[in-house]
Amino acid sequence: MDDKIKINLQIAGIPLSTTILRVDEEVMREAAKQVNTRVDAYRKHYADSVSTEKILAMTAFQFSLDNLRQRQRHDTAPYDKKIGELSEMLDNYLKG
Repeated sequence: MDDKIKINLQIAGIPLSTTILRVDEEVMREAAKQVNTRVDAYRKHYADSVSTEKILAMTAFQFSLDNLRQRQRHDTAPYDKKIGELSEMLDNYLKG
């Protein structure tokens, strides 16, 4: 059974209403808090010289960049390949 709830969030002063699984509520609220924290930091830095739309775009870009950097740090493919090569070398050495 789906245990869904409706929550209301504020992102950069914009009200958002969404229906989510109850187990996701905490992470959804934390995500909204993180976005608002970054939006507030950009607003403070740029004062009134940058529109809300640009601040939201900069925030989205920064989160995307952070996400991509995090993925790169956890990419184990190069290590997996090297381990495979070393295992093959060791197998050949032990056989021969």
